Amino acid sequence: MKNREEVKELRIGTKIHNLRIDNRLTLQELSDLSGLSKPLLSQIENDQVIPPIATLLKIAKGLRVNINFFFEDPDSKRKFVIMRSDEINESRLRAGYGAPDIYLYKLLAYGMRNQSMAPFIIDFESYEWNDLYFYSHEGEEFIYILEGEVEVHYGKEVITLREGDSIYFNSNEPHGFVSKGGIAKALSIIFSGARW
Repeated sequence: MKNREEVKELRIGTKIHNLRIDNRLTLQELSDLSGLSKPLLSQIENDQVIPPIATLLKIAKGLRVNINFFFEDPDSKRKFVIMRSDEINESRLRAGYGAPDIYLYKLLAYGMRNQSMAPFIIDFESYEWNDLYFYSHEGEEFIYILEGEVEVHYGKEVITLREGDSIYFNSNEPHGFVSKGGIAKALSIIFSGARW
């Protein structure tokens, strides 16, 4: 699938492996720091698995980097990033493991060094809510609904957002989303916390 190949070209697994070695961490130590299993980390480092956003955020925390580290070009001298619509549609990442693809992230800007935000378009599928869809990560998140209706689960609260609505929240709190009644689309900006 072309989308998978486009994401593979980012060489996320290689970047994780190299940074782990540079930091003199074993797989077990990174497992302890990130809360992810050693076999999963090994599969990611060997590019057998493309990690979803929630997993990348945990690895970023363990390695003390911003999530944008995984999407940047270390040799880039660019001062800005332009993404054409055909590039955006080809750079999709899942939200997390253990759940169907209830929403997919499309990267809106990557390649520039030292970005402090990660902008995405999210495509939501219509599903009934399940607590397995909860995830959390350090930082803050902003979501603006472009089309459709999205049910936001934030801790014990449930909030319905419609086209034109937005939410800004601390993403340390467990959160998740489901579309209500068909496909929905949103702009999402993630700031993953301190720039280490």
